[in-house]
Amino acid sequence: MQKFEPHEYQRYSINFIEHHKIAAVFLDCGLGKTVITLTALNDLLFDYFEIGRVLVIAPLRVARNTWPQEIGKWEHLNHLHYSVAVGTEKERLAALRQPASLYIINRESVPWLVEKTDFAYDAIVIDELSSFKNWSSKRFKALMKVRPFASRVIGLTGTPSGNGLMDLFAEFKVLDMGQRLGRFITKYRQDYFVPDKRNGQVVFSYVPLPGAEKRIYEKISDITISMKASDHLRMPELIEREYTVKMSDAERKIYTEMCEQLVLQMKGDEVTAANAGVLLGKLSQMANGAVYTDDGAVLHIHDRKLDALEDIVESMNGKPLLVAYWFKHDAERIETRVPCVRLDTDEEIARWNRGEIPVALIHPASAGHGLNLQSGGSTLVWFGITWSLELYQQTVARLYRQGQTAKTVVVQHIIAEGTIDERILRALKKKDKMQTALIEAVKAEVKSR
Repeated sequence: MQKFEPHEYQRYSINFIEHHKIAAVFLDCGLGKTVITLTALNDLLFDYFEIGRVLVIAPLRVARNTWPQEIGKWEHLNHLHYSVAVGTEKERLAALRQPASLYIINRESVPWLVEKTDFAYDAIVIDELSSFKNWSSKRFKALMKVRPFASRVIGLTGTPSGNGLMDLFAEFKVLDMGQRLGRFITKYRQDYFVPDKRNGQVVFSYVPLPGAEKRIYEKISDITISMKASDHLRMPELIEREYTVKMSDAERKIYTEMCEQLVLQMKGDEVTAANAGVLLGKLSQMANGAVYTDDGAVLHIHDRKLDALEDIVESMNGKPLLVAYWFKHDAERIETRVPCVRLDTDEEIARWNRGEIPVALIHPASAGHGLNLQSGGSTLVWFGITWSLELYQQTVARLYRQGQTAKTVVVQHIIAEGTIDERILRALKKKDKMQTALIEAVKAEVKSR
C-alpha cells in the first residue's frame, strides 16, 4: 500500500466534492479522478458521517478492475469495504448482499438494479458521466427514478460534451434533476439552440444561439470544476500528424460512384440520424479500403492505407506501435499485412505494457476508462478515425497520460485524400473547440499555497 500525498489540485477537488452535495468533476485522464473521489467518500463516510451507503456506476472494465485496484492501492482507504456487483444476475445479487460501504456496478446493470432490487443508497457516483448523455436511454430513465433517494451525487468525466452542448442536458439533469438546465429537452433546445440541418419539419441537428454557451456555463458553474492535465502535471509533448494517401484514378472512380449511389438512395427521404449514420459508416469503410456489402461480404477498393501503415511500421524500427481501427474488416486486413496482436484480453494488455508486442491493434470502444497503455509505447496510428470525440480522446489518453516516460507522444492519422476522412477530422477539431470552451468556462482556479 502507498501513502497518499495529494497534489494541491487534488486537495481542491476533494474539498469541492465534500462541500457540494451535487458535484460535476471534469478532470482530464491522469489527474486521479478515482482516488480523489474515494478520498472524499472516505471522509464523508467515516469522518463526517454524512453518508452510509454508496453506489458507484462505472464502465464494466473500470467497475471490475480500476475501482478495486485503487482502493487496494492507498493506505488511507484500507478500512473502506467494497463489493463489486458485475457478472451474472446471481453473482450481482450475491455481491449486493455483502456488507460494504461501496457497491460498484457496471452502467449496463442500472436498469436491472432499479427494477429488481431495493434502492438503498444515499450517495451515487457516476464514473463517466458522459455515458448518461442520452436522455431517452434505459439507463438514464432508470437512474432518474431513484435519483431523489440519494442526498449526494458525483459525476466524473474528462469529456463532458463530446458531441456538443446538447449532451449537457441529460448529464446535468441526472445530477441536479433539472434545476439548472431545465427538466425538459424541448425547453432546453428552445432556450439555447436553433435548428441547423433539417428536412421539412424534421430537425436532426441544432446549433447554439449567440451567447448560449456562456449562459449554459454560468448556469452550471456553481456545481462544476474542470481541470486540464497539462495545467497540473508534467505531460509529454503531444505531436499530431497526418499521413495522407492518394487513391489511383480507378480507385477514386469506385469510391465516387459508390458514394453517389449511397447519397442518391437518401434523396427524397427524411434524413435521420440512423440513415445518416449508415451513410457515414459506409463512406468511412470505403476510405479505409474496403466495405461490407448488403450480404455481409467484404468488397475490396484499395490498399493505400495498408501501404502507409506498412511504411510507418518499418520506420518505427521495432519500437512499439499502437494502431486504432474501427471496422472488423480493417483489423483483418491489417493482420494479413503486418504481424500484430489485438489487445482484447487483460493478458495481451499486460504483454503490451511489458514491451513484448511491437504492433498492437485496439478498438476505440474497448480503449476507454481505466485502461493504461502508456508503459508499452508512445506512438498511436489511426487507421480509421472514429466520429466520436469522446472515444477519440479516450484512445489518445491511453498513451498521453501521467506515467508516460517518453518525452513525446506521436498521434498519426492515415487520411485518404478527398474522402470522408477529411470531414471527420475537421468535425473532431470543431467539437474539441466547443468542449474546450466548456472546460475553460468552468475551470477551477487552483492556486499553489
